[in-house]
Amino acid sequence: MLKAILIDDEPNCLKMLEWELKNSCSNVEILDLCDSGKAGLKAIRQHKPNIVFLDVDMPYMNGFEMLELLEDIDFEVIFTTAYDEYAVKAFKINAIDYLLKPIDEDELVAAVQKAVTKIDMQQLPRNTMVEQPIQNIIRKIALPTFEGLVFAEVDKIIYCQSDNNYTKIFLKGDKDLFISKTLKEMEEVLGNYHFFRVHNSFVVNLNEIKHYIKADGGYLVMSNEGKVRVSRNKKDALLQLFQTPSRSKLL
Repeated sequence: MLKAILIDDEPNCLKMLEWELKNSCSNVEILDLCDSGKAGLKAIRQHKPNIVFLDVDMPYMNGFEMLELLEDIDFEVIFTTAYDEYAVKAFKINAIDYLLKPIDEDELVAAVQKAVTKIDMQQLPRNTMVEQPIQNIIRKIALPTFEGLVFAEVDKIIYCQSDNNYTKIFLKGDKDLFISKTLKEMEEVLGNYHFFRVHNSFVVNLNEIKHYIKADGGYLVMSNEGKVRVSRNKKDALLQLFQTPSRSKLL
C-alpha cells in the first residue's frame, strides 16, 4: 500500500485528485491533503509518506522550493500541474511522473504503477537487484520543442547533436527533434541512463553503437547509420565502458 500526501493550493484540484485516486488506485492510502507548500512540509515530516503528489505553481512556496527545504527526499514525487514548462526540471530531480491538469485517469494509474515498481525494487535484497540505476525505471524524458513538450522514450534516443544553444535528437522509428536545450543540459538529463558524451558536439546512446572506425580521426557508426565523431580525449573513456581484452586491441 502506498501512503500518499496530496499538495495543491487549488481546493477543487485537490479534491478531484483525491476522488480519482480513491476510485482508480485502491493501492493508495491518502494520509493528508495540504493546500500549501508550508502545510506540505509539515505533513511530510509528520506522516513519512512514500509518495507525494505535488503541484508546482503555488504562492509563497512552489513545489520545487518546498522540496529544497527537506533534509532528505525519501519518497517518490509525482508532479501535478497545469503548466508544462517545468517538466524538464521535474525529470532532472528524478520525479516519477509529471501529470498535466486536468489529470487523465489512465496516466494517473500508470504513474502510480511506476511508483509501485520503483518502491518494490528498492525493497528487494541487494543481491537480488539488477545492477542498474533505479532511475532507469523512468523510461521517458520531456523534450521541449518549439511546438511544446514531447515525452520521448529514453531507449529510442540514438544520439544527440549540438547546434549552438539547441540540440538535435535522433530517434529510432520516429522523426528527429530539434529542441531548445543545449547539449550540456541534455547530457545532465541523460546522465542517469546509458549515454556518454564522446565529443563536444555529440552525446550517444551506448546501446545504439554499431562500429568504431579508426579512419578520419575516429568516429562511431550508430544504429541509424549516422556517423558521430569521437574526440581523442574521449576514446579511452569510451573504451573502458566496453572493456574486454579483445576490444582494447581493436580501438
